[in-house]
Amino acid sequence: MHDSELSIETFSFYTSISAVFSSKIEGENIELDSYIKHKRLGAHFLPDYTRKIDDLYDAYLFAQKNTLAANNFSPAHAIITKHIWQKMQQGKLRKGNMFVVTKDGRIEYVAVSPDKVEAEMKKLYADISTLLKTELTFSEILFFAAMLHLVFVKIHPFEDGNGRTSRLLEKWFIAQKLDFKAWFIQSERWYYNQHQTYYNNIRKL
Repeated sequence: MHDSELSIETFSFYTSISAVFSSKIEGENIELDSYIKHKRLGAHFLPDYTRKIDDLYDAYLFAQKNTLAANNFSPAHAIITKHIWQKMQQGKLRKGNMFVVTKDGRIEYVAVSPDKVEAEMKKLYADISTLLKTELTFSEILFFAAMLHLVFVKIHPFEDGNGRTSRLLEKWFIAQKLDFKAWFIQSERWYYNQHQTYYNNIRKL
């Protein structure tokens, strides 16, 4: 894999793809072409159009420069939620119940109860640490990346930003196990294009 010709010292094309499509999955109204013009050419859109995507872009840059570990995970979430939550809530584990409700009012999924979130996250961090130290085949790396993504989503440790953070976690793990070029994988675009299948499979578990 190679970086895009559009990338320059101050702009990463594939990081933009990651930030845009991960945000679009969450319902953000942003187009890739517009965002590239904003980041690379300095086009001036209204702040609300680009602000949350800029934050996610910055979180990807943070992950690219730091090791995947418990002490770096909360700061990454804080960057993602910079314009979503008040500062005191950024990067903090949730204290309330978390559930997903369907359009017709049915409770579709109930996340881990708040009193167990911290313990479950400690288990997840321990698993990540073990996997990063373990020799894995290429297929095993992809399998465990997806499994970490799934487990994180099921814990739903934060009040918001869990979807964006889970997709960052998956790619962060792959890049740590393989090479920096793993950041060029367009997994977020694929998830967006297959988002109904993505959600259906999460619901099954």
